[in-house]
Amino acid sequence: MAEQILQANQPDGVPPLPLTGERTLPDVPAENYWYRRHLAVYEWIAARTAGLRVVDMACGEGYGSDLLARAGAASVVGVDANPEAHEHARLRYRRPNLRYARDLVETFAEPCDAVVFLQTIEHVQDPGAVLEHFKSMIGPGGVAYVSTPNLLTLAPEGAAKSDNPWHLKEYRAAEFRALCEAHFGQVELLGLTHAGKLRVHGWALRLGWDAVHPRLGLTKPFYDRFTPAIAASDFRLGPGDLDRALDFLAVCRP
Repeated sequence: MAEQILQANQPDGVPPLPLTGERTLPDVPAENYWYRRHLAVYEWIAARTAGLRVVDMACGEGYGSDLLARAGAASVVGVDANPEAHEHARLRYRRPNLRYARDLVETFAEPCDAVVFLQTIEHVQDPGAVLEHFKSMIGPGGVAYVSTPNLLTLAPEGAAKSDNPWHLKEYRAAEFRALCEAHFGQVELLGLTHAGKLRVHGWALRLGWDAVHPRLGLTKPFYDRFTPAIAASDFRLGPGDLDRALDFLAVCRP
């Protein structure tokens, strides 16, 4: 049985969460790539939601909701149905403009200016109904930010989905755009790609780095340093070749 990995260095009175693969976590060095990959999108959204009422659906550990609140949103509600994640978030992240609610994304309903729903639509049974629910919450002038991984870069070539047991449906760019456009009048689709040192690492892989580091016995020492050093700035969100993106972000308006 695999050893359970817990978050490190949590504040007094805050129970650490285990790494299960269902959600990403800060404070787990080996998970830092995925945490920063998610954080990069939260940072991009936070720069556009100052002064707004925001609902962060399926907020997980709570770090993203905290970022949105810290960046100046008028109010943020982090919503998650998992009791351990909810309790952790409620205890760890405390701000006057931030609160957490334990509820399902399908049933939590509160008027707001923006809904944030990152890396979760691939988990839900009825994504269309969820998007309609978000549209009813934001009203005619609001915006929904919805992200999901790119099937083409997450799953093996030709596979219908990755081996992630939590994912029910993974999307190509055209499929994801069509899903969002079926429920929103205006949809802008952006792609997340590597930048900075991750881009350099990608060049090294193409030049054969994966064949070199095992022979030199450098694999563990290198990645023990490299992975924790990854930052949100090592990802870029913008237009471009969406088929090569890591994740998609749909900016959806009624």
